[in-house]
Amino acid sequence: MNKFGKKLVIALMASSMLVTPVYAAPNTNEIQAQKEQKEQEVKSLQQQLQSMVTKIADLEQQMITKGEKVIQAKEDLAKAEEQQKEQYEAMKLRIKYMYEQGDVSALEDLFTSSSIADFLNKADYIETVHKYDREKLQEYVDTKEKIEKLKQQLEDDLKKMETMQASFEKEKEQLNATIQSKQAEVSDLNQQLQEAVRKAAEEQQKKEEEEAKKRQEEQRQDNTEQTPGNSDDGDSTPSNPGGNTPSRPDAGGSGNTGNSGNSGSSNTGNTSVAQAIVNAAYSCLGTPYVWGGNTPGSGLDCSGLVKYAHNAAGITNIDRQSGAIGSGGKAVSSPLPGDVVCYSGHVGIYIGGGQMIHAPEPGDVVKVAAVYGSPWYRRYW
Repeated sequence: MNKFGKKLVIALMASSMLVTPVYAAPNTNEIQAQKEQKEQEVKSLQQQLQSMVTKIADLEQQMITKGEKVIQAKEDLAKAEEQQKEQYEAMKLRIKYMYEQGDVSALEDLFTSSSIADFLNKADYIETVHKYDREKLQEYVDTKEKIEKLKQQLEDDLKKMETMQASFEKEKEQLNATIQSKQAEVSDLNQQLQEAVRKAAEEQQKKEEEEAKKRQEEQRQDNTEQTPGNSDDGDSTPSNPGGNTPSRPDAGGSGNTGNSGNSGSSNTGNTSVAQAIVNAAYSCLGTPYVWGGNTPGSGLDCSGLVKYAHNAAGITNIDRQSGAIGSGGKAVSSPLPGDVVCYSGHVGIYIGGGQMIHAPEPGDVVKVAAVYGSPWYRRYW
């Protein structure tokens, strides 16, 4: 067989070695495009979530303000009722003074006047007294009705806001659930992308190894043809097909040994101040939930409770609104009694053992409850 024929046989043999199952390489570009699209969706949803959180915070501030107006209206109404009662009692005294002795005495006062002018003055005085009493009584009745209507309007507005808040919270939960779902899809696509890259690297490596084997076989055959039989040249070069083959680094060997370290704070602050916060919170137990409430025993909302407890411990640099409270102070991952338990739109005082004191919602009272969900914690002491 001539040299050309041998090369043809070698080429056919080499090609037969390459006839192995060939799998279509995953389309990494397509997976990457899908991943980027999902990431953009997550980003858009997170922006919507942030907008919703801002709306909830703004609404909470409006509800606190509206609640304070309701409280003031109730106080004004109580004062108006008291003034009305005092005016009514004064009017009765005057009526008693002028008329309880009988009409004869009243007539005698008129007819024993020293002159017509005196008579007319006395008659005018009696009429004036009656008119004054009627006007003052009507004035306080009108004031009472006005305040009552204002109080009712404020309470109606507050109920509408509470309904709106519940709707916002529901939408926020739905957005959170959707974001988690989309993030799971992104994570899955990321795994697919890594797998596709790994397979592509394996196939490339396999292809290079087959080509190397082909070149080695051709080189071996050329060497055999150049030294037929027992050559005296002694110049044949061993092909060493099993010689040193350079090893390739593992393309997927990116070990993640990330050590996040201690994210919590080891600074315990002033524990006596922290205990004063807890004691103040305990003193508020049983106080009715009232939007805008700042007074233990009378009415408190969640941020009003937290602010009161800190003020009682001498800490005044704390906000009145839960969103601002949840972003102020110092972040802690391992809470201690006296820290603030923070949720979106809600706060409480941590008392240890996985429990907190908080003002839950309208219709409820300040109480001890288990910490629930996934809160974060802030420290002001």
